[in-house]
Amino acid sequence: MDLGLKDRVYVVTGATRGLGRASAEALLAEGAKVLITGREEKTVADAVAELSTGADAGAGAGAGVGAGRVAGVASDNADPGTPARLIAEARARFGGFDGILISVGGPAPGFAADNTDEQWAAAFDTVFLGAVRLARAAAETLAEGGVIGFVLSGSVHEPIPGLTISNGLRPGLAGFAKSLANDLGPRGVRVVGLLPSRIDTDRVRSLDALSGDADAARAANEAAIPLRRYGTPEEFGRTAAFLLSPAASYLTGLMLPVDGGARGGF
Repeated sequence: MDLGLKDRVYVVTGATRGLGRASAEALLAEGAKVLITGREEKTVADAVAELSTGADAGAGAGAGVGAGRVAGVASDNADPGTPARLIAEARARFGGFDGILISVGGPAPGFAADNTDEQWAAAFDTVFLGAVRLARAAAETLAEGGVIGFVLSGSVHEPIPGLTISNGLRPGLAGFAKSLANDLGPRGVRVVGLLPSRIDTDRVRSLDALSGDADAARAANEAAIPLRRYGTPEEFGRTAAFLLSPAASYLTGLMLPVDGGARGGF
């Protein structure tokens, strides 16, 4: 299937590794132009080089196909100036702006009694308010056919033990995304969310390790997933590329689980 992504321009935040990186790879593999972001200059520069040349032997199928079609900016989603800066950079580099995938690192783990006010405030600024600002800025400038995507979490529907801050913030972002989809629908701008669960990333492996026995935690988690395995970043990235593409032009306001069937409901 031709997803219609050739020469479309996307911003993907938090794309130096993990799910954001996999999504950028998939978009590039389909011919899109992508501006990636991360917090540190070096990690952004390294990711751009790897996506451009295929230097990262562990990268996904899309690696190495982005020569001339990928650029990077070091930025912090909590900075109020970031949204306008990223959109302007995408336009300057690639001559347009067709959509954004808002992906951020997960907030600090912990149970309700463990997380501090400082952790909650930091996560709110980056995970919640930062995402809202990025989406609002994109909404102001996107034309018909544009798309705003959020990388959220399975915690939107079912709280995850030990991730209390995520359980508190992600459902609120899903509600914001749905409201935004209703607001932007008449303009032909779509808003979608992806709800990953156990995808085999550094973040998930570190969460498994918190149990004290990472292998046992993984085995127990896999046993609860109908497909009996963790997803791969590449599988997530391909799903994100489809949802962001013109091929998904009649999909908006939905929160799509990418979880191997782990969600208990429909």
